[in-house]
Amino acid sequence: MASFLVLWDVDFTLVNAAGIGRHLYRLAFTELYGRELPEQADAPNMAGRTDRAIALDVLALAGVPDPRGEVSFFEAALARLAPGLSDLVRTTAKALPGAAAALAALAAPGGAPPQDNSGGTPGGHRPDGHRLDGMVRQSLLTGNVRPLAEIKLAPLGLTKYLDLNVGAYGDESEVRAELVHLARERAALAYRQEFDREATIVIGDTPLDVEAALATGARAVAVATGHFTIGELTGSGAHAVLPDLTDTEAVLDAVLPRRTRP
Repeated sequence: MASFLVLWDVDFTLVNAAGIGRHLYRLAFTELYGRELPEQADAPNMAGRTDRAIALDVLALAGVPDPRGEVSFFEAALARLAPGLSDLVRTTAKALPGAAAALAALAAPGGAPPQDNSGGTPGGHRPDGHRLDGMVRQSLLTGNVRPLAEIKLAPLGLTKYLDLNVGAYGDESEVRAELVHLARERAALAYRQEFDREATIVIGDTPLDVEAALATGARAVAVATGHFTIGELTGSGAHAVLPDLTDTEAVLDAVLPRRTRP
C-alpha cells in the first residue's frame, strides 16, 4: 500500500498571519539589543525563505556585528516570544479559505480518531466516499521556527491533522530544500517507512517552495494565494497549480493524482 507525506507551507498557504512574523522580529530584536529594529532592516523579503536566512539578512542590515554568530540567539528569542502572540493571532490572523477542509479531507478518518500533533492520522476517504490508495501523513515544511508556526495555526484550529514532530522548520537550514530531506528522515523514523520522491508532496505559495520540491524529487503543488500568480507558479515548474484551496476535490487531485488511487 502506498504512503504519502504531505508537507504544508504556512504563510499564504494555510493562513494570512497579518504580519505576525514581522511583529515578532521587532520584539526579538528589541529584547536582544535594547533598541528598535532599524527601518532599513524592517522589511526583508520573507516570501518562501526560512527564518534562518531572513534573520541573517535582518541582523546584517541592522548593523549587528557577526550575524552568523548572533543568529542562534535571535532564533531562540523568536521561539521564546512567539507563544505570547496567540491572542494577537486570534484577533488578526485568518485561515485561508478551504484550508481547514483540505487538511481534513487528506486526513479523512478511516476508522481511527484524529490525533493532535502526536503521530498524524491515516488518510482514508475522498469526500465522494472512495477510499484513497494509501496512508496520508501531514506535517509542515515552513520557513517559520516551530513555535511561530504553531502559534499561527493552533489558535485557528489548523493543527488537528498535522504531526508537527516530523515537520521541518526555518531555524534548521537557510536552504528550503534541506528541510525536505529533514522532514523525510523524521517521517521515516516515526512511521518506519520511506517517503521517496513523489511520495512526498510539498504544498506552498512561492517558487521557492516549488524549487525545494523539485530539487528533492518531491511532488510540487503550488497555490496562488500569496504574492505569485498562477502563471508565475506554473513557470516555476510546479506539477500542479491551484488558484486557492476552496475546491477540496481539486486539492485532492493535485496532491494525490488519481493514478495513485484505486
